[in-house]
Amino acid sequence: MILSVCPNPSIDTYAWLDEIKAGDVNRISRLKEYPGGKATHVAMAVNELGSKTTLLGNWGGATGQWIKDQCNQLDIQTKGPDIEGSNRKCYTFRTTNTLFLNTELLEPGPLMHKNDWTGFLEVFNIEAQNADLIVASGSWPKGAPEDAYLRLVKETNKSNNKIILDCSGAQLEKALEACFFGLHINEHEAKSLCGTDNFSVILSKLSQKVNLIALTKGKQGLWLHYQGKTIHANVEIDNVISTVGSGDCLTAGIAYAVNKNMSLEDIARYGVACGAANCLNEDLGILKLEDVNALLPKVKINEIVNV
Repeated sequence: MILSVCPNPSIDTYAWLDEIKAGDVNRISRLKEYPGGKATHVAMAVNELGSKTTLLGNWGGATGQWIKDQCNQLDIQTKGPDIEGSNRKCYTFRTTNTLFLNTELLEPGPLMHKNDWTGFLEVFNIEAQNADLIVASGSWPKGAPEDAYLRLVKETNKSNNKIILDCSGAQLEKALEACFFGLHINEHEAKSLCGTDNFSVILSKLSQKVNLIALTKGKQGLWLHYQGKTIHANVEIDNVISTVGSGDCLTAGIAYAVNKNMSLEDIARYGVACGAANCLNEDLGILKLEDVNALLPKVKINEIVNV
């Protein structure tokens, strides 16, 4: 079982408008809502691939209940404490005005108190005992410890659990004070952390702390280092409809393949195929198994020597 840890779940919402006029009344013509938050996307993708997953989050108000209900309908079990306030809603504007097309508007979400953190950590430790692999990704609610991911890493190290992180900023810098299994980082996060998106430099900085390192550079694909070997993987798709959530689906593909004890090449192949599959439909952070299966044989793998 894969435990998907989403500290700050959301309702991701497409909002359609004919146009957007600054300083004027703008009416939304249509809304479509999806369960959101990075690890929520991971959980849905892992579930679609056919592996069992539990989603652990902090749940606030009616929005939190809606996210849980949607996941439960997909047979994804949800765990975690109820906290004050409401989970955030994140809007992506769809409009003929190209200046505002795909503009995002993010609510702040609930405030996490000390007792909420204690409750979250208690549930995490219980659920981690039943997990073969843990994926933890995304932001934390305001009030969470600045080293929250580091604390999760330390808990997994006590029990020899594997954890894959997908985070950035101060949380990632703190997490790297300890050793852990895997990290997915995109080129922008890598440049912020290491001052460059050059994989050789990133590898030299991270390999002493992290066993599996996945660097993504959008259309340029995936650089994956694991078990002393580095490869590059990519796949071409003709019609990109939406890239929102593709990084999360790539993380899910990597986690699925790691959990199935696949080879390095197949781990990369599943990661790239899942990330690309997400781009083939408009639904936010959602892939379809038939798309993944169609893309897998099209993934091109190249071994990189002397990184």
